[in-house]
Amino acid sequence: MTAELVRGQNHPLPETLLEVRVSAGHPVVACAAGADEGGVVREAWLAHPGAPAVSGVEVPAEAVQAPRFAVDLGAVAEAVHRIHLLIALPEGTGGPAHFGATAAPFLAVISSDGAEIASFTITGLDSETAVVALELYRRQGAWKVRAVGQGYAGGLAQLLADHGLDRARETADRIRSATARTAPRTEPARLRTPAATDGTRPPSGPRGGPQPAARPGPDTPVPTGGDDRNPPAAAAPGDGPEGVAGPPTVPGGRIDYAHPRRSAPPVPPPAAPAAAPGQPARPVAGDATGWSMEERLYNQIWGMFEDLARTVAAYRNAVEFAESRLDQELDRALSDPRSRIGDAGDAARAAARAKCEQLTALARQSLDRDLAQLTAESDVVEPALPPAYARWDNPAWHAYRVPMESPMAVRLGDLQLPESPELRIPFLIRLPLERGLWVDSGRAGSEAAIMVDEARMRRLAMDCAVSHAARLLAVHPAGDYTVQVIDPAGTGAASLAPLVRSGALAAPPATGAQGVTTTLARLTQRVDLVTMAMRGGAPDALPPDLDTSEQLLIVNDFPHGFDDRAVTQLRYLADEGPQVGVHLLMVADREDASAYGPVLDPLWRSLLRITPVPDDHLADPWVRHSWTYQPPTVPEGSEVLRQVLDQVTAARRSWGH
Repeated sequence: MTAELVRGQNHPLPETLLEVRVSAGHPVVACAAGADEGGVVREAWLAHPGAPAVSGVEVPAEAVQAPRFAVDLGAVAEAVHRIHLLIALPEGTGGPAHFGATAAPFLAVISSDGAEIASFTITGLDSETAVVALELYRRQGAWKVRAVGQGYAGGLAQLLADHGLDRARETADRIRSATARTAPRTEPARLRTPAATDGTRPPSGPRGGPQPAARPGPDTPVPTGGDDRNPPAAAAPGDGPEGVAGPPTVPGGRIDYAHPRRSAPPVPPPAAPAAAPGQPARPVAGDATGWSMEERLYNQIWGMFEDLARTVAAYRNAVEFAESRLDQELDRALSDPRSRIGDAGDAARAAARAKCEQLTALARQSLDRDLAQLTAESDVVEPALPPAYARWDNPAWHAYRVPMESPMAVRLGDLQLPESPELRIPFLIRLPLERGLWVDSGRAGSEAAIMVDEARMRRLAMDCAVSHAARLLAVHPAGDYTVQVIDPAGTGAASLAPLVRSGALAAPPATGAQGVTTTLARLTQRVDLVTMAMRGGAPDALPPDLDTSEQLLIVNDFPHGFDDRAVTQLRYLADEGPQVGVHLLMVADREDASAYGPVLDPLWRSLLRITPVPDDHLADPWVRHSWTYQPPTVPEGSEVLRQVLDQVTAARRSWGH
């Protein structure tokens, strides 16, 4: 079982011969820095392109797109207590200027037999050009790996100096010189050449969309929370939604759909139908590289997500430039006493406004062209989506059958930008969930929430949670997923009716203080047992009656009915549960829990906030737009939820026999 690490998390290493693979989507410099017990790095323990091998570690001798660290922990000097694995952006290769302008780097720790031990997606990077990615360290006679993800805007020089290396600047210069001698040529961008617009329109971006000037982005590629109630994934591990990084990009903005965990070549995308001369190619569902149609669609949706983010960023930048230019020209006109009044002044101001309108119109024309292309692609992709990715009104649910395998992702709703409210991008989260979910039942925040009365908001939040739980049950094989509910006061009974009536729940909703205590104690014990078994390398030692399926716990009306011990158990489940298949889905209003003070802040930060009404609290990992999240809704009067849950329950009963 692969451990998908989040920042600060560690994992034991079962053997000493390892390989650490990096998937960055663009050339990076790989270095390894040994440190003593106090954490001080020495130059003799530093492996870099100018000196690619030290005792126990070897790195590539050049900047490469997918570097690999070769590690023999048995050969590491006794004085070395930890090894920092570093990646940095090379200079002068035409690549990105900082990690915030690219998709999140992905690292995988591989055993000698090729099995993946642990992985880590470095999210939340911004202006950093060098990163401490992973740390291998000694602990009680054994080695462990820790996910670090600490970035430095000052590059390798600042990083090495921070770790106590003497003459850090000189060492960084030698690394830069060695990299410059072997720097690979970057791949030219496969982009459309835009028409000249007085230098105001940025060059084209991925798949023909405009490419904005590099701007910082966070993590999660994954869209991540962007307000104080759900901060960016840089502050909360698990990144974003699902700690899932999007497909990495290469210099020039082109998307590389190579799966970071597979080394064999993927299945190429289907050929697009021939287009008329001068017209864009007609879109095709699954027009991305992948090993299956599901993975191709997943990668294609990520490509659409990035394209929309960048094309809107280009439009906003162009409008901002036009307005800034207008302000400058008006200031110049007003600064000249001769043009403040009279026909000359009016003419100068009119010309400045006309120029601004012309530039804005050109930017909008380009945006409309790209939006039309993305809309056409969405019209083709949406009907082709499998149930895990499809809206509840998609015909795919009418042909639904309980799957034999779990999908790679699940849809939690839609994302849209105000420039094109009709174009919605599926909000996909990788499975298994790396962080729990928090359905916000509070009325603070968006205008849509303020317009809903308190009682209806709570009902909508619980309906939303049930919809998510039903989908998670539906996309997993029979017996692989179990849903439990804590509803202390029974206020969620109406919303929970579809789950209760179908028999999809493992047990009736737990009510009252005793129900809260019993359910939390049972799940906490499960997390303890599975964690100890996995860390001890003895999964066969688990009790034979232990339910090893993934567990989803829906908690309604928090914090009503929860004492201090129950709150502590919830925090424990949120932190440790996802590693062993226990996930939280909390329905709560942050304001209701304010009496607990800051003790609950770590709990809120560890969960991904979603809302039962539209809200713009999510941000993309490229240019940090505020995206409007649209929750999934079951069409009014539709029986799709009941029919799906009935099939899930019937399949579980057959599986149990």
